[in-house]
Amino acid sequence: MDRRINLQEELVDLAGSSYRVYFQPPEGTQIRYPCIVCGRAGVDSKYANNHVYRFTQQYQITVITREFDCPLPKEILEHFPMCRIDRSFVSDNMYHHVLTLFY
Repeated sequence: MDRRINLQEELVDLAGSSYRVYFQPPEGTQIRYPCIVCGRAGVDSKYANNHVYRFTQQYQITVITREFDCPLPKEILEHFPMCRIDRSFVSDNMYHHVLTLFY
């Protein structure tokens, strides 16, 4: 199975039924909150002998909610070992918690 689909399923399981999970939603998509928006953000490549020997996809995960101290970002950090919180900000009275995940 595709790793991206596995990631989306794991996020759905972590978030439960109250959150929707969107993967790179196209422009104009009607997003319903609270939600998780994730997308590809780059790669981490390790080289040896002029060849790539390890390739890890990087994802940006944004948890968007009305709750100031939403527990979901911490749960995501605890679930995925190669994850970090990059920043948090408020936009349109919604709290955005942005994480970077290597998966």
